Amino acid sequence: MAFKHEFTLAAPQEKVSHFHRRRQSLVEITPPPMIVRIQDGPEILSSGDELRFTLWLGPFPIRWHAVIDGVSEAGFADRQISGPFTHWDHRHAFIERGDSLTTVRDEIEYTYKRHLFWGVVGRLFVLGLPVLFAYRAWRTKRLLC
Repeated sequence: MAFKHEFTLAAPQEKVSHFHRRRQSLVEITPPPMIVRIQDGPEILSSGDELRFTLWLGPFPIRWHAVIDGVSEAGFADRQISGPFTHWDHRHAFIERGDSLTTVRDEIEYTYKRHLFWGVVGRLFVLGLPVLFAYRAWRTKRLLC
């Protein structure tokens, strides 16, 4: 299964890339009432780095462990090692448009777990992706523009 989202903002590619590689940015662009607590990972993400965090959906913790891959100014990927999905591959692309405009494109490929509880959690999470990424776009623009 797949999900895609993109938006364009008035910021140079280098600035957008650096912002998204900061681990704190995940916290800053996550909408309430969801809360992100990062347990482990470097301040600035590079290829091969691992990031462990917990997403709190109300009283429910969802633990996530991801590896970062293919880091360049044009983007990177985070792949779930363990978490609520059987497979989660999230590619972040930062496309320079000229005149200090950058398009942020998120593409996620995922597979639900064949588990009663985690299958439901995954489906509910995916249903919320349009709202999550709309908020991320709005918040990113507020923080960078």
